[in-house]
Amino acid sequence: MAYDRYVAICIPMRYSIIMKRSVCVLLASVSWFVSAINGFLFSWLISNLLFWDHQKINHFFCELKTVVGLSCSDTDTINIVLIVICIFFGFLPFGLILISYVNIMSVVSKIQTSAGKLKTFSSCCSHLTVVLLFCGTSLSLYMKPDSGNSQEMDKLLSLLYVAVTPLLNPLVYSLRNKDIINAIKHKIVSMSLFR
Repeated sequence: MAYDRYVAICIPMRYSIIMKRSVCVLLASVSWFVSAINGFLFSWLISNLLFWDHQKINHFFCELKTVVGLSCSDTDTINIVLIVICIFFGFLPFGLILISYVNIMSVVSKIQTSAGKLKTFSSCCSHLTVVLLFCGTSLSLYMKPDSGNSQEMDKLLSLLYVAVTPLLNPLVYSLRNKDIINAIKHKIVSMSLFR
């Protein structure tokens, strides 16, 4: 989405040439393929770990760091792979997204009308909010050093990127829709009239 917004705002005259259907399919396919390989890699690495008989996972779900922490095997390899994956598939895309938005902001700042600036900023802010919330929490969860009381913080961070972000995503994007905003205003007005 960040690349699509970058092309649409920074080089709008070439948008249809650059963002062809084949490019969109390629971007989505690469994203899904890399995610699948990443999931299979960690599933394979964890399946080779040894665990004590009965372990209680002190988490909301079988989160990777928590499961690795319960293992009685040597987990140095998984921890190194996790750091490398976070750098290449976490920080790199996050950095590219931020670079695209810096370029977008520099182009938007050159727009003469405040209505044009506001429209462009509002279309980008929702995506940037979701990206910052998701990437910020997930990268801080996996890249922060472990400490004695980090388990509760890990639960909170994983809850933010697994549950809160997907819940906020439709809300953030729907608030840009004028029909939704008008329906909310109508509901608020009708509720205040019945009081």
